[in-house]
Amino acid sequence: MREELERTVRSVARESFARSGGPGGQNVNKVNTQVTLHVPLDGLDLSPTERERIGERLANRINANDELVVHCSQTRSQSANREIAMERALDLIGAAIRPKRRRRPTRPSRAAVERRLEEKRRRSETKRQRRRP
Repeated sequence: MREELERTVRSVARESFARSGGPGGQNVNKVNTQVTLHVPLDGLDLSPTERERIGERLANRINANDELVVHCSQTRSQSANREIAMERALDLIGAAIRPKRRRRPTRPSRAAVERRLEEKRRRSETKRQRRRP
């Protein structure tokens, strides 16, 4: 599944480069090491439910052109940043299309309820004693 997704993303993704900030001396001023990866969601082979999940969970990373946008300026190397950006995009998409686990409802144990109520009684007593007689 991941390999198929990776192949698809690599084929449709578009990269752009810019100068990266941070430490690096002259390298920072000369080399475009920051990578911005644009992955058009229309180009991905996704079911309607997966598409909806991505839209909900990654809404702040999707631009007006319906593209997932990932930036990376982690290293001084453009090629390393390209790989990191691709991995981030794959991880984001993979996590977004995975259905959330259903929460199994649980109840607090009797001992936990007793401890909570006892603490409430203690606190109430402390506050009651602070009042004026």
